[in-house]
Amino acid sequence: MPQDHYFSAEPASPAELRERDVVLAGRPVTVQTAAGIFSPDGIDKGTAVLLKHAPEPPATGTFLDLGSGWGPMALTLALHSPAATVHAVDVNQRALDLVRRNAAVLGCAVTALAPEDVPEHTAYDLIWSNPPIRVGKAVLHGMMRTWLPRLAAGGEAWLVVQKNLGADSLLRWLTTEFPDLVVDRPATSGGFRLIRVARP
Repeated sequence: MPQDHYFSAEPASPAELRERDVVLAGRPVTVQTAAGIFSPDGIDKGTAVLLKHAPEPPATGTFLDLGSGWGPMALTLALHSPAATVHAVDVNQRALDLVRRNAAVLGCAVTALAPEDVPEHTAYDLIWSNPPIRVGKAVLHGMMRTWLPRLAAGGEAWLVVQKNLGADSLLRWLTTEFPDLVVDRPATSGGFRLIRVARP
């Protein structure tokens, strides 16, 4: 059987649904995860850094969790800002199914979509992402070129990247690639960099 990666569109391994107790938006909740997705054992270290250090999301707006996995960022956004529109985007169909399940159980509104299913002209006021660095620079840079231009005026993207997996080189590339956006590094924690990309 071919080995699954969390960026596999259709994982071949058995799902093996499991429950995990986590804290999202300041409240203890139980979520479902599964094999063949990113971080099936709960909230990974990088996502935890972003959830701790990124500013609270606005009460309203259109938000994106890019590379959502089972949905910790999207669910946090939706629980914190119930009046917002929240999109969870992932190439992994099993992950998207888990986002839908978890949102339904938690009673929050998240729309889980494959990248190609996002309406073409959707603009985002806030993007949170723990991008899949291990897919390689070509794919990673393609993701950034696809989604960062969708930032609305005044919008921000918050990316968390492990320092030893190229966070600083990504920051330099973003600064060069997007001269119309403001790129900085507001925080470092636990070996991860938090990168902010803002449209003035």
